[in-house]
Amino acid sequence: MRKIIGIGETVLDIVFKDEQPIGAYPGGSTFNAIISLARAGVSCTFIGETGNDRIGRHIKSFLEENGVEASNVRAFHETKSPLSLAFLDSNNDAEYIFYKDHPHDQLDFICPDIQPDDIVLIGSFYAVNPVIRTQIVSLLEHARRCGAIIYYDVNFRPSHQNEVMKITPNLIENLEYADIVRGSHEDFKVLYKQDNPDKVYKSEISFYCKKLIYTCGAAPVELRADGGLAKSYPIAPTSTVSTIGAGDNFNAGFIYGMLKYGITREHIERGLTEEQWDCIIGCAQEFAADCCGSIYNYVSKDFGNSKRL
Repeated sequence: MRKIIGIGETVLDIVFKDEQPIGAYPGGSTFNAIISLARAGVSCTFIGETGNDRIGRHIKSFLEENGVEASNVRAFHETKSPLSLAFLDSNNDAEYIFYKDHPHDQLDFICPDIQPDDIVLIGSFYAVNPVIRTQIVSLLEHARRCGAIIYYDVNFRPSHQNEVMKITPNLIENLEYADIVRGSHEDFKVLYKQDNPDKVYKSEISFYCKKLIYTCGAAPVELRADGGLAKSYPIAPTSTVSTIGAGDNFNAGFIYGMLKYGITREHIERGLTEEQWDCIIGCAQEFAADCCGSIYNYVSKDFGNSKRL
């Protein structure tokens, strides 16, 4: 069975509506995707760290309860788990405030077993953080040697906009490692001051990676890929409870689609057909829509059970 290996931050999301807290849920961009994939019966491993506290223990237990291999989730002494306050507006989009009390990121892990055509998921500031760069690169090098597919979700938040120059070499290196890149209009606006998918692809991405998925909330998903393929995928109207985790679950659905339709590294290198892209992006949109239909950061267990491969 093919495996998914995700590496990223962990956080407890405290969600507010009308200025009142309505729930608290384990989260993190890669974390959310891994939970959803595991709920769909996919073999998943998560690499990350938590604080040495009650929240950290809850986050690790939540991974294990959902069937995720979590032996590489470390709880470091004298640290507290990060918190995120997510304030939902009238459109159920979130504005975030982050609280972090790690003295420094450490990320101590043993490289997991990776086989050809396994998929490695990286993303957010965690993937470009200079403090843990050596560890991230060691995983990417291991993945490349083993013949895995590397999926990179840029997910660069405006809160880090003053660090763009500092992280740019790491960003470019990630693009070079990546087989598939996904980013939102907000990511590219912060990084490149560009929000046109054609300009972003041609001037910033295509030299390093030939496959870009560009998302923009409820606007159509834009695909730019090998051979000049350019296609828009409209978003079906959906009743939204919360958009927290929508992009993360798009990633989960996309990866699920690659497994469902048997997309291997050979297919990636040869170039996917339009029909293959259609099928995979359809899965991505389906996962994102299910997540948006609830207050949680992941697809429901019922949805996951209905998608088991």
